[in-house]
Amino acid sequence: MSQFPQTRTELEQYQSARLTSLFEQVLPHNLFWRNKFSAAGVSAADTGNLADLRNLPLTTKAELLADQAAQPPYGTNLTYGVQNYTRLHQTSGTTGTPLRWLDTPQSWDWILQSWGQLFGIMGLRKVDRLLFPFSFGPFLGFWAGFEGANRLGNMCIAAGGISSQARLNLLRDNRATVVCCTPTYALRLAEVAAEQNIDLTQSGVRAILVAGEPGGNIPATRRRIETAWGAQVVDHWGMTELGPLAIESLAEPGGLYILETECIAEIIDPQTEQPVPAGTEGELVITNLGRVGSPLIRYRTGDRVRAGKKEGETRRGGEAENENSVSHSPTLPLSQSPFLYLPGGILGRIDEMITIRGNNLYPSALEDVIRQFDGIAEFRIELRTIKSMQHVKIEIEPFPALGASDVDALVARITETIKNRWHFQAEVVPVAIGSLPRFEMKGRRFVRE
Repeated sequence: MSQFPQTRTELEQYQSARLTSLFEQVLPHNLFWRNKFSAAGVSAADTGNLADLRNLPLTTKAELLADQAAQPPYGTNLTYGVQNYTRLHQTSGTTGTPLRWLDTPQSWDWILQSWGQLFGIMGLRKVDRLLFPFSFGPFLGFWAGFEGANRLGNMCIAAGGISSQARLNLLRDNRATVVCCTPTYALRLAEVAAEQNIDLTQSGVRAILVAGEPGGNIPATRRRIETAWGAQVVDHWGMTELGPLAIESLAEPGGLYILETECIAEIIDPQTEQPVPAGTEGELVITNLGRVGSPLIRYRTGDRVRAGKKEGETRRGGEAENENSVSHSPTLPLSQSPFLYLPGGILGRIDEMITIRGNNLYPSALEDVIRQFDGIAEFRIELRTIKSMQHVKIEIEPFPALGASDVDALVARITETIKNRWHFQAEVVPVAIGSLPRFEMKGRRFVRE
C-alpha cells in the first residue's frame, strides 16, 4: 500500500475487499480449501465479506502436517501447479515434524512488500546497514527480512556460515547499525564480545531486531541485550507458514503492531473458540491476505496475546533524530493508527503452560526471573514428574569470574525468588562452565522429561 488506512472503518473495508479477492482466486483451484470448506458445509456464498469470516472453520498446524503426510511432499494447499512455485521454506521443527511451505514469485513479492511496511513501522533509516548473523537454512528465518531491506535500498550484510568472532569482525568492519537475529544469539554474540574485550556499546549498532523465540518481550532478557549492546531491542513476529506480520516500533516500544493491511487478526478463547473481550488474553488467529499461492485462513497460531492500546507520549511512527534519513514511515503516529496493538507482544505459547503446586506457569516467566540475576551465562529448565508431582529443575551456568561462594549465593537467591513468587521449591543447580549448549537460532532451554 502507498498509504496506511487512517481509520478502522477504512482498514476493514480494505481487508474485506482483499478477502473477497483471495477467495475468488483460491477456492476454484486450491484442493485443500475446497475440501475443508465442503466438509464444514461452507459454500462460496458464505465467504462474501469480513463479517462472514468467523463462520469459517479454524485451521491448525496438525491439519497441515496431516495433509502433507497424506500427499507428500507439499500437501494440497497449493492454488497453482507445483511448476509455478519457486521458493521452498520449512518450519524449524522445534515442536515436531517440519512443515514445508512453497511460494510463487507473486507470493514472495507479497512477503517482501510486507517487510517493507514492517521496516517502516520499526523506524528503519535509509542509512541503516543491517547484519544478518544466521545460517540461512531452509526455515524462513530472516531470508525475507534480508531481501526486503535490500529492496528498500539498505545495505544488507550476510553473516551465515562463519564463527561468532568473524561475525563480530564483519559487524565492526562494515559499521552495521542494525543486527537481525534471535534473542539467544544476541546474547551469545555479547558473550563472545566480552571474551574478546570488544565493547559492543561503541560499535555503532542502534537496534537489535529479534525474532524466532521469546526474549524480545521478556523484560529481563530485553534489558540484558540492551545493556550489552547499548542498543534498543525491536521485537518481530511472524511464522514460516504465515509470513512476517508484526513488529515493534523504535519510537513507541512496548508491544507489537499487527500488520493488518496484510492479514486479518482475531483473538479467541482457546477452549470455546469464541472472541475474547479487549484486554483479555487469548489465542492469536490469523488469515493472511496476499500469499495467494499457499494461503492460510483462520489459522490458530498457538500464541497467547491480548489486545490493548499504546499508552503514554508517542512520536510519529518511525520518527528518528534525523528525519531526512527516515525511510518508509506510516502517515499517522502509530498510537493513532487503526492497527491492532499487542502490549507485551507474544506472551507465550498456549501449549507450554505448566502447573506446579497449583500455579499456572509459563517458561517465559521463569526466564524473566533467571535473567534478572547477573552472573548467568546460560541456563536450562527441566520439567519432570516425580511421584506423580511436577518438579522443576533449573541448571545455571555461571560466568567464569564467579567464585564458589558467589555461585552458592546466586543459587540461593534464584531459589528464594521463585519460592516467594510462586510458592514452590525449584531445584536450582550450578553446572560446569561451557557445559550448556549455545544456540545460533532458536534456543531450546525448556525440556520436558
